[in-house]
Amino acid sequence: MPAITSRDTLIDYCLRKLGDPVIEINVDQDQIEDKVDDALQMYQEYHSDATIRTYLKHLVTADDVSNKYIPISSDIIYVSKLFPVTSTFGSSGNLFDIRYQMMLNNMGDFINFAGDIAYLYQMEQYLSMVDQTLHGNPLVRFSRRQNRLYLFGDFEDKDVKAGDYLIAEVYQIVNPQSHTSVYNDMFIKNYTTALIKQQWGINMSKFEGMQLPGGVTVSGRQMYDDATTELEKLEEKLRLEQELPPDFFVG
Repeated sequence: MPAITSRDTLIDYCLRKLGDPVIEINVDQDQIEDKVDDALQMYQEYHSDATIRTYLKHLVTADDVSNKYIPISSDIIYVSKLFPVTSTFGSSGNLFDIRYQMMLNNMGDFINFAGDIAYLYQMEQYLSMVDQTLHGNPLVRFSRRQNRLYLFGDFEDKDVKAGDYLIAEVYQIVNPQSHTSVYNDMFIKNYTTALIKQQWGINMSKFEGMQLPGGVTVSGRQMYDDATTELEKLEEKLRLEQELPPDFFVG
């Protein structure tokens, strides 16, 4: 079977798994589309493969300073770190920059003393600690449902001003439209199938106990219960085996 690379091929796969075209699947197309959306949302909320760590660059505008927040794309679900806007050391490009002077004074010794590399590394760590103590990272609050990254600081003293660049470490949802392999994920296939089966059971439950020609009795309730059990097992496996630890985004 060829790989599933779109919503349509995913839907066809799920319906075949439920018995189509041998059995008529009594689920409306709009209901099926809803179930695909529900499966993708569950996948994006909890599955470790559904997000990627990346870096967001933003040029601060006058409106951002006035609003005290930065608009964020809806596919960003976590902001784990915002890098400092300014630095005490190394921000200038002149000969008196402390890192430049440190490198200049030790460059001649690097040829003879390999240990100076360790010294340079320790000094870099020390300067970073001093910079963090004096400035620290900008204080922010991310509101996902508002698609806003709120900034806290003394804007009158221009802690953050128009023209600054902000760099944030974020976790972004993998877009299934541009990365179609998402539709071929085993969890997506199984979960979507179980959701459609559950909806099929709901639709057929109004005919519960009705006897069809040939003596066949409809049991929508049993179909619903079976699908619900399948969903519970898939969700349990997702949360226990495929979800990132709850404290992964802390710090």
